[in-house]
Amino acid sequence: MSPVWSLVAGLLLLLLWVRHRGLEAVLVHHRWVFVCFFLMPLSILFDVYYHLRAWAVWRLHSAPRQHAQRVRNIQAQVREWKKEGSKRYMCTGRPGWLTVSLRVGKYKKTHKNIMINLMDVLEVDSERQVVRVEPLVTMGQLTAYLNPMGWTVPVVPELDDLTVGGLIMGTGIESSSHIYGLFQHTCVAYELVLADGSLVRCSPTENSDLFYAVPWSCGTLGFLVAAEIKMVPAKKYVKIHYQPVRGLQKICEKFTEESKKKENSFVEGLVYSLDEAVIMTGVLTDEAEQSKINRIGNYYKPWFFKHVEQYLKEDRTGTEFIPSRHYYHRHTRSIFWELQDIIPFGNNPVFRYLFGWMVPPKISLLKLTQGEAIRKLYEQHHVVQDMLVPMKSLEKSIQTFHDDLHVYPLWLCPFILPNNPGMVHPKGDETELYVDIGAYGEPRRKQFEARASMRQMEKFVRSMHGFQMLYADCYMTREEFWDMFDGSLYHKLREEMNCKDAFPEVYDKICKAARH
Repeated sequence: MSPVWSLVAGLLLLLLWVRHRGLEAVLVHHRWVFVCFFLMPLSILFDVYYHLRAWAVWRLHSAPRQHAQRVRNIQAQVREWKKEGSKRYMCTGRPGWLTVSLRVGKYKKTHKNIMINLMDVLEVDSERQVVRVEPLVTMGQLTAYLNPMGWTVPVVPELDDLTVGGLIMGTGIESSSHIYGLFQHTCVAYELVLADGSLVRCSPTENSDLFYAVPWSCGTLGFLVAAEIKMVPAKKYVKIHYQPVRGLQKICEKFTEESKKKENSFVEGLVYSLDEAVIMTGVLTDEAEQSKINRIGNYYKPWFFKHVEQYLKEDRTGTEFIPSRHYYHRHTRSIFWELQDIIPFGNNPVFRYLFGWMVPPKISLLKLTQGEAIRKLYEQHHVVQDMLVPMKSLEKSIQTFHDDLHVYPLWLCPFILPNNPGMVHPKGDETELYVDIGAYGEPRRKQFEARASMRQMEKFVRSMHGFQMLYADCYMTREEFWDMFDGSLYHKLREEMNCKDAFPEVYDKICKAARH
């Protein structure tokens, strides 16, 4: 039998099995079938299309020429909304399923959708060391564009599909953030179309209030149409050192110590249990020992978090040289460790060698096809949260995550938080060292109940003067939300710029208590 007929016969048998079991039962209990046979090939087609488009734009140098016209089109849509009587709030017309956030944006159906087709790199200014980009440029697209020129951005948040606009209007972090801060702190200017249709540029010296209010505002002050981001010289490799640590106190002490060292280009921790972790430190370099090069991003390689776990299991330290772009996107293939819950055998060597080149499936496609049953299942029995707390409360925070959630691994990423105006800043007057604790997976705590457990976690984070990333499910009341975040500048600008009739308040856009 030819391979084609074998494939056809296999698909027919699969369809008969799906018909017998029922589509919903297969999607809920055997989701890997749908993901492997449909979403992974479809994800490849998506990637091919966007790579070809980016290549064509680069070859024709069309992005800068077309940008101004696209912005004028956005302004025209806003002015048309005003002519219609400003009866509804505005939002971007990008479908909710295309965002990396797991939250379903129901407001898209009731708000005035403004189409914003801005997805290109506009300019690389080597003298100023700044790259100007449109908001839908992704991290994978940006590093692929800059690295061959010898540049990168200081903070490259993990997943390939994260967009510049999402990282500014929300937030972004990476293992270099202990030096550079959050993604917003590497930006030097924003360009926005405001509620009256005007185009405004803001920076620390020009419309500075707006510049500091935009991050974390989730698109409720205006439409981002361009951003200028600092660049730093890129190097070929990251020399990474793996250090297993046991005992919660020792884990926290070691992680804090390494996070304070500016000679470390990167610092990251993976916590595998309450008293077991691997602390990783890295430095950028152009030289590498050939025998220690690990191209961890190759499709047949073990998932990064599983690779790291081997150092813990074998109780040994180690040093490797990882190509820089592989390092920047080291958690992409396994979506940190979320993919193991969807494809349990995904890290099996046979699967990696045969099908690893199609991994990961697009998060957007996973959202689009999840259905109501899976959405409710995830909502009640799955956690995707990033909590930002002062480094001095790390030990207490890990213990609280263990008691309230019991999700492992936990991701630890340090960052400096300057005392700038805006929604997020330290309680004191000086820059402070914080840590992002990321929990992604199924809670093992027997008494876990999504709403009650997360409200308890949110209360703890507020008591530590910490912050919750707003891409995730948020259960706070309005009063609790504005107790966590500083809304003084945000509310002042919404009043001054007549945003109240144009955009919902950020709380109403993202919090479950407001949306249900």
